[in-house]
Amino acid sequence: MTFVGEGFDFDRQRAIEKEIGWRIVGKAEMRQPDVWLGVAFAEGRFLFGEYAKSEAAWLKHNDKPQPYSTALSTRVARAVVNIAAPTADSRLIDPCCGIGTVLIEALSMGISIVGFDINPLALKGARINLAHFGMPDVVKLTDMTTLDPAMFPARQSVGSLSPFDAAIIDLPYNLCSKLPSAERLAMLRSAGRLADRVVLVTTEQIDEDIAESGFVILDRCVARKGKFERQVIACRGITE
Repeated sequence: MTFVGEGFDFDRQRAIEKEIGWRIVGKAEMRQPDVWLGVAFAEGRFLFGEYAKSEAAWLKHNDKPQPYSTALSTRVARAVVNIAAPTADSRLIDPCCGIGTVLIEALSMGISIVGFDINPLALKGARINLAHFGMPDVVKLTDMTTLDPAMFPARQSVGSLSPFDAAIIDLPYNLCSKLPSAERLAMLRSAGRLADRVVLVTTEQIDEDIAESGFVILDRCVARKGKFERQVIACRGITE
């Protein structure tokens, strides 16, 4: 039996397990059990039932047939999706989807997402990766600055004209040159038309562009891949 909870020392946990055990008819198989049972204490009450150990399914997504050396790591991509989609019924858009790392994590979590990219080679890799994991083709070749909210089904949320709950944007970068501010502003303003919130991944300091494009920063952190650093910045529209 597995005990999950805080505030109970070892002796108390064993006492709780014994109290439950006395009420179960049968003989326990201690070495190789077919079924694990668990007890948890949450929100002031005990929960008891069959125990299933969670699996890090995202680890399997590291083995992509079309990897890219500077793409987001699978773990960071999954964390970014969790930041962007606080509920499973969230609708996301990844308008610079690249080889589909974020798309794969969102779809594996049962979250609705669509992807776009201006690079046909990247989209070819995304389709190969999605198909490898048995996921649908949710990508299209499009410059994100040309995306119009009218192209997408309207959300049911009261007071929101944006078709998506959040956008995840891993901003393009070049190891030898910077993305011009005008291009970055156009991308951010496009994101503001598509979603109420945006999670940005960037290698540059872009706070001024974020403010000028009509967003406010809610939180941020740094994700490192060796010596390579990215900022992950959660933002919302000023009018949200």
